[in-house]
Formats: sequence, C-alpha cells, structure tokens
Amino acid sequence: MYCNAAITDGRGNIVLDEIEVLEPAEDEVLVQLKAAGLCHTDHDSLAWGKPMVLGHEGSGIVAKTGSKVSHIKEGDAVILNWATPCGQCFQCLEGNQNICENNSPVVAGGNGYTPGHATLQSTRWKGQPIIRSFNLGTLSEYTLVKSSAVVKNGSPKMSFTAASIISCGVMTGYGSVVNAAKVKAGSAVVVLGAGGVGLNVVQAAKISGAVRIIVVDINPEKSAMAGQFGATDFIIAEKNDTGLLNAAQEVKKLLGGNGADYAFECTAIPQLGAAPLAMVRNAGTAVQVSGIEQEITIDMRLFEWDKIYINPLYGKCRPQIDFPKIINQYDKGSLLLEEMITRTYPLKNIFEAFDDLSKGRNAKGVVVFP
Repeated sequence: MYCNAAITDGRGNIVLDEIEVLEPAEDEVLVQLKAAGLCHTDHDSLAWGKPMVLGHEGSGIVAKTGSKVSHIKEGDAVILNWATPCGQCFQCLEGNQNICENNSPVVAGGNGYTPGHATLQSTRWKGQPIIRSFNLGTLSEYTLVKSSAVVKNGSPKMSFTAASIISCGVMTGYGSVVNAAKVKAGSAVVVLGAGGVGLNVVQAAKISGAVRIIVVDINPEKSAMAGQFGATDFIIAEKNDTGLLNAAQEVKKLLGGNGADYAFECTAIPQLGAAPLAMVRNAGTAVQVSGIEQEITIDMRLFEWDKIYINPLYGKCRPQIDFPKIINQYDKGSLLLEEMITRTYPLKNIFEAFDDLSKGRNAKGVVVFP
C-alpha cells in the first residue's frame, strides 16, 4: 500500500512524500498509526547521514498480521516499541531485552545507530528500499514492524495521543527509576532537567514513594509543571554553573547538609554528564538517563565515597512486561500522560513540529493522524 510519511535525507532536511509499505511477512504486523510522539532523538536523526522514515514513538491500530503472529489481532490498539528483543541472545536470556545483541538498533552495531534487522526491505521510497528510524518510522500513516515491536494496549480509556509517548520518553524516565535505580520509598531524589523524560522520572519517583523530589532546571517557568507531576522542590540553575556544583549546594541545604539518595541527569547536555554525582550523598546512586555519548571529563572526587554511577538504556525496558505496568499506573490515575502533551500537529505541519522541538517549546509534542 501507499501512504504519506515524513522522510529525512540525513543531511538536516525533511520532506513529506509517499512511501510504499509492503504486506506483512509471517512474523510482522502492519500498523495504522494514530499518533506519534516527538523527542530530541528525532531531531538528532536528521543528521545521521542516511535517508529514513522519521519517528520512533507511536501508537495505532493493527491493520494486518502475519500468519505466525498470535499475541495481537486486527483491530487491536497497540503501542510500538523500538527495542525489539530476539528472546534468544545472552542479554535477552539475562532479562536485558533493551540491549538485545541481535535486534537492538543502538547496541547491535556496536557504534551508535544501525539500520537493524530484516525489515529493511519492507518499505520503499521512490522505488528503492528505505530504512525506518529505529526500525519503526512512526511519522507515517502506516508502518510494517516485527511482531516483537508491538504491545497491546488494554486500557479502556487511554487516548492514542497519550499512548504514543510511552514508546520512548515515558518508558525511559519511568524505567530509569523503577527498573534501573530501584528507588526506595522514603528516599530523596534529584532530577536534572524538567523536559519530557525528566517529568517522567519525577512521577516515577513519586509512585516509588520518594518523599523529596527536587527538580533542577534553568527555566523558572517549568516549576509549576514539575510540581504538577510530583516535585516537592524546584531549584533554578544558572547557565554558567559549571557541573551544577552551585545547584548541588542548594540541594544539600534543602536536605539538611547531605546529598540525595538518587540523582537523575535528564538534560542531554554532555557537560552535565557528571552532575548527578555532585547531587548524591555518600553511597548514593547517580543515573545518566539522557544517553550522552560524547567524551567528557569527570573529577573522580565526585565519586567519593562509595557512590554508584549507572547508564541504563531505555529504562531497561522489557516491553511486554513494562508497558502493561505503565498502562496500569495510568488507569489508576497515578501516572499522568495527557497533561504532558503541550501541543499536537497534523502530519502536514511536521516542519513546525520540529521547529518547536528544536527550540524546546513543548514538554511533549505529538503528531496525530486522522
């Protein structure tokens, strides 16, 4: 079938054009997209040097399934997952499905993003095969994906718009707290950056029972939203605060002279990669959430003493386990999703959506399909 999609040439440009999506193979699923979330990785992908269908967060309806697909059926509401586990490699058998050695578009190539598995041939543009961002390409009216990339959404009330942002931003923030750091009830948490991922760290910390949740951001206008999602305190950082060391002193004042039990970096600013270490007490846990991959310099004294620094990918996501947990928290009213979405766009306004994304105007922007 033919449908409309947003495509990058890999050199910073976006075009809206028609693509051809083929019929599903035995282990594939054809999904009609209803909504696609936008995150900063989508903006980064414009410069990855290769043409691709954009988008890696999405939700929709199953249009057709392959003969060996049994966990979902035509008409089901589904959420797409970009870290598709093979279920057989060492990491999958260890429970680390997010870093599957065979299918992960981040891990498998060993050097950043790679096109991924055999669905490369499933989509064509101008008569030639074209890859999809993280093997999904959700900024398209239809997409053909592996069955392991599809999770049924059993919520009786969740909108497609809300469901679409679970795919990356919500899962990354929530999973970093619950799966990776394993935040304990009664603890103190610091969150650096009040964007989409940071706000999900905030509300996951609240769900986990943290009693102090301190958000640090340079934008004072984010204070109200941080409070809405569960922050107990808000510190306005200065742009020239190297390593947020001054903000760390403010954190310690709020906590009676000690650092927090956990601190999460959600800014995607390489220079702040070590900043969470300055925020935690001795034996505290610092978490680098935003996926910084650049080389940085770290003062090893920040590790004193017995501090732990972890760098989880995608919140250690196990899609068939974690997505239903997130959906359940939403249905109980413990997890806010619609409240995070600042603005929605039709696909034809994708250029405006990316401009808003690059300039940080939204907590979360979502493209919606008719």
